[in-house]
Amino acid sequence: MRTIIYVDGFNLYFRLLVNRPAAKWLNIKTLSERLPDRAKFDPANVVTGVRYYTTRVSGRIVPVAPPRQQIYLDALRTVPEISIHMGSFLLSEKFAGLVKPPEFRLRG
Repeated sequence: MRTIIYVDGFNLYFRLLVNRPAAKWLNIKTLSERLPDRAKFDPANVVTGVRYYTTRVSGRIVPVAPPRQQIYLDALRTVPEISIHMGSFLLSEKFAGLVKPPEFRLRG
């Protein structure tokens, strides 16, 4: 059976790659074919595609981050089964202060 893997690039980076510099050049198609949980899938499943969703990183905190991300995206594009889908990331200020909840008294 044909299988397509969907990857959230930000979650992948912050949960798996940020503290593992050696893994930052990860081929996500190869990873998806070798996942430990793969045993739960039917062996007839074949990864035919990977959809990688991400957005451009800001260079405000780490100035070299945007060029490094571009190099990684260019490397992913060399794998024909991987398609990259760019989104947008919105930052917003907190708009409500923390409210102290009312104290409840038990009747009895």
